[in-house]
Amino acid sequence: MSTQIYTLKKEVPIVGKYDVVVCGGGPAGFIAAIASAREGAKTALIEQYGFLGGMATAGLVNPLSVFTYNNEKVIGGIPWEFIERLRSMGGALIEKPLGNVAFEPELYKLCCQRMVLETGVDLYMHSYLSGCVCRENAVSLVIIENKNGTEAIEADIFIDCTGDADLAAMAGVPMLGDEGKPLQPLSTYFALGGVDTESKLIKEAMHHNNQGENCHCIPVREKLLLLKDKLGIPEFGGPWFCTTLQPGIVTVNMTRTSGNAIDNRDFTRAECELREDVFKMAGILKENFDEFKNSYVTAVAVHGGIRETRRIKGIHMISAQEYLEAYNYPDSISRGAHPIDIHVAKGATQNITFLKTPAFVPYRALIAENHPNLLVAGRPISADKTAFASLRVQASCMGMGQAAGVAAAMCSKYNCTVQNIDTDTLRARLRTIGAVV
Repeated sequence: MSTQIYTLKKEVPIVGKYDVVVCGGGPAGFIAAIASAREGAKTALIEQYGFLGGMATAGLVNPLSVFTYNNEKVIGGIPWEFIERLRSMGGALIEKPLGNVAFEPELYKLCCQRMVLETGVDLYMHSYLSGCVCRENAVSLVIIENKNGTEAIEADIFIDCTGDADLAAMAGVPMLGDEGKPLQPLSTYFALGGVDTESKLIKEAMHHNNQGENCHCIPVREKLLLLKDKLGIPEFGGPWFCTTLQPGIVTVNMTRTSGNAIDNRDFTRAECELREDVFKMAGILKENFDEFKNSYVTAVAVHGGIRETRRIKGIHMISAQEYLEAYNYPDSISRGAHPIDIHVAKGATQNITFLKTPAFVPYRALIAENHPNLLVAGRPISADKTAFASLRVQASCMGMGQAAGVAAAMCSKYNCTVQNIDTDTLRARLRTIGAVV
């Protein structure tokens, strides 16, 4: 069927002018906004939902991993300040020695909202990024849609923390190829109440605290594999259960399907399929495991869990060899310690490689050539698919967001391009605020 084109012209009000605009309020984005504002930049944060936290809160992706490795802190500064503050509110459990952090999603939303607003960041919630205007490859303004209509926001520097490189794609940044490999599958997390969280099985499964171990629940997994054909169990991974710090409630990561989250029709199909699978899986757990006999679905993630979409072609692409060998770049601005974790859509297999030493992230992987005022942080980082399979997790994204926020504020202050920033000065400043570089 041919597609008809309708040309729409309208006047769009410019509702704000900032030093730094961050697009996306997930783990990378809200940390980037805080970092930028604390460095003195007038900062705005655009978020499509009415709350912050991204995959943690909209996706219920629990726990946050990995903050410490080999008994040393890997991600520090503002991200760790957030964790400590969330813990003080009763919303976080720091698992030792690995430094994974289980959390309560509603308190997570409240904590990051408070920290963002306390720094003076202007929040544009319920606002969907729909376009941008570029002049000579520099983004001059972004277009958002909300209940006020279509609006524009100007800035000196923009940070793409959308998770899917949406702004970078709109600005014409080239993307890395798929290396002949499929996208990692989508998963919809859900929460179950009425679980016997005092049972030995669940007590052991819901705490992710051992370095070098895949924390999936092996007894449940083995029984599900035996029953798969008989009960018509959908494709699944894990399963991984995680505490929410509330008695009787765990989050569940086990659904999976293939899908491209930057294709609207395909993502819609996948989310509908996954929502059906959530209730199938919940019923199977309830009917076949004593620990779940009184369980019920208390929440289904607002947004399907996305492991992989676009990755920018940055000035430097982090390779698997560099990552596994923990190559220390001269412009390193953050670290990564999660295992290289590659899921498949069909079958229950998982390719997982644990790191010997925490890896490094170079600043050059956050920027592209010829795009003078745009940084990315989080999933869109410039890395091959193997290195990316570790860096995509939330603690790593927070570390990158912190670096991007400080860098953006510096570029605005000193009127320089993101390519011409003094990375020695950037690294020194990051160390001062507690980052591990």
